[in-house]
Amino acid sequence: MSIPKAYVEHVAVWVKDIHWHIRFFHDVLGMTLREVQGTVDEPIQYWTLGGMQFMSSPEFAGPEGRLGHLGVMCEDLEYALAAAWKFEVTEMPQGRNWLRLPDGLAVEFIQASPVTCVAQALAINPRS
Repeated sequence: MSIPKAYVEHVAVWVKDIHWHIRFFHDVLGMTLREVQGTVDEPIQYWTLGGMQFMSSPEFAGPEGRLGHLGVMCEDLEYALAAAWKFEVTEMPQGRNWLRLPDGLAVEFIQASPVTCVAQALAINPRS
């Protein structure tokens, strides 16, 4: 049996000035709104078509864009979770599909629906 495939669906970063990041990724890279938590005028979190998630934290003292977590789209979520437990990961408070790796990286595992979307996404070679 081959290992089911997956891809990074979004990258979540903490930002002090969420509006600046929204404008930059829109105006420079054409990434438009996919989803917002809060309102467009006062977003708490903002997801773009193109895989970015900005998490607003005006008091954040670290460098802008500090990684919050990776969102990984899986063909088979249960397989991925079972396989992950062999690597000394820990479950995070957000739920059993959120795992903290030993080095501290947070990974959100997401079940693809339909499953074929993973193969379709991976079939795209943007450099060909």
